[in-house]
Amino acid sequence: MAIIPDTKDWTWVLREPCPECGFDTQSFARTDVGAMIRANAAAWVELLAARPDVRRRPRPDSWSPLEYGCHVRDVFRLFAVRLDLMLTLDDPVYENWDQDVTAIEERYGEQDPATVAPDLAAAAARLADAFDAAHGGQWERTGNRTDGARFTVESFARYLIHDPVHHLHDAGSVHSRG
Repeated sequence: MAIIPDTKDWTWVLREPCPECGFDTQSFARTDVGAMIRANAAAWVELLAARPDVRRRPRPDSWSPLEYGCHVRDVFRLFAVRLDLMLTLDDPVYENWDQDVTAIEERYGEQDPATVAPDLAAAAARLADAFDAAHGGQWERTGNRTDGARFTVESFARYLIHDPVHHLHDAGSVHSRG
C-alpha cells in the first residue's frame, strides 16, 4: 500500500492547538524558536541512533521514523531558504513543496540514519541561528506560498516548529513536545 499524500492545509495550527500531537504554537515566545529547533533536532538524532526498527513503517500507509527524519531534515533546509528570502526580499513568493514527491525521489526509506542524523542537526543549527538573529521589525516581514498562504517571520516560525514536533509524535518518540 502506498502512502496517501497529505493534502491538508496545516496553517490552522497557528490558530488552535493540534489535537493529534497536542502542540500549541501560541504557547511560547517567538524568541524561543531557535532553542526549540535545536532541542527537537537533538531528539531526532537520539531517535535515529536508538531505534533498531528505524526503517520499519508502523503501517504500510505511514512513514518510518527514518523517513520522518529525512523529511524533518529537508523541512529545516527548505525553511532556512524561505526565511532568508523573507528577510532579504520584500514579500517574496515561494513554491509550495510536495513533500511526498521528495520522499519518493530522494528515497527516504533507503537513506543511512547515521548520515541523516548529523545532516538533520546541521540543518537545524543553521535554521535556529537564523531565527535567533531575527530582531525587531524583521519578525513582521512577510512571505507567501503559491497556494495563497501568507506568513510573517513570526507566524512562519510558529508554523515551522509544529512540523518537527508533530513528526516526533508520529514517529513515536518520548521527546515529542520539542
